Amino acid sequence: MSILSALKQDLRIPVIGAPLYIVSNPALVIEQCKAGIVGSFPALNARPKSTLKNWITKIKDALRVHKQTNPDCYIAPFAVNQICHKTNDRLHHDMDVCVEQQVPIIITSLRPPADIIKAVHGYGGVVIHDVVSLRHAEKALEQGVDGLIAVTCGAGGHAGQINPFALITEIREIFDGPLALSGSISTGAGILAARALGADFAYMGTRFIASFEANVSDDYKQMILDCSAKDIVYSSAFTGIPANYMTPSITSNGIDLASLANIDAKHLDLAKDEADLKKDTGPKAWLDIWSAGHGIGTIHNAPSINEIVGQLETELNQAKQKI
Repeated sequence: MSILSALKQDLRIPVIGAPLYIVSNPALVIEQCKAGIVGSFPALNARPKSTLKNWITKIKDALRVHKQTNPDCYIAPFAVNQICHKTNDRLHHDMDVCVEQQVPIIITSLRPPADIIKAVHGYGGVVIHDVVSLRHAEKALEQGVDGLIAVTCGAGGHAGQINPFALITEIREIFDGPLALSGSISTGAGILAARALGADFAYMGTRFIASFEANVSDDYKQMILDCSAKDIVYSSAFTGIPANYMTPSITSNGIDLASLANIDAKHLDLAKDEADLKKDTGPKAWLDIWSAGHGIGTIHNAPSINEIVGQLETELNQAKQKI
């Protein structure tokens, strides 16, 4: 049985924590896995790149110790996200580390390279890939990915534009394997809806930004609590790729929302070192311009990861009983 197939039975609730640029760190991932959901982080969050191995071993060691002392508890595997983009000059290095450490799940974004899939399959790991359209899903499956993540309208970060009802249904016509749904899911009822629609897992990011362990400022967390779906704008102005951002974080940086269409889109370059990021002038996506999905309107607190997962489990069970 593959890792993804086993997850359908082995998770506390059917949730994969999305890898959050800058936000996700070992502490957050460890707590997600200990709480019984898949935890993940972008490899690029480990800066400099020499720290990536340390991050992975820290996560593995913490989960192993927790399992030894709590043999009957849920402990989910973790995942590392690889941004497969031409500007990511770390990709080869980061994948070498992941192969050496036998990371159980690799999440690929932007393109699904066959060489990564072959390397991960070589040690028994699995690859799941972000897609925003049926054509993207077809291309990923042609490369041999093990599962798909349907990133639909309303998701945080680089979101798609297709309604989840449409995209999940289209994907299910060509693929009956592991499938996660991303987009506006922040409650247990949303998790149940994703399952009813045909997804195996809910793929949740924004809900975990508003958590004790998230590597963001209190101001970022508070903005999520204060905003709702009406405060999200979809724009390619900051990276060249359309993404969802909270409008107060844009206007607070002196940018007129009406001017977004006239801003020369920057090229996506996520692999810069911390020093290079600080040298850049002007507000930067994710660092200054804060991302969130349409589901923020139901997020009203920022407790620990364990408390969030417990709340989601309660809401999921209540939603099942209600229908």
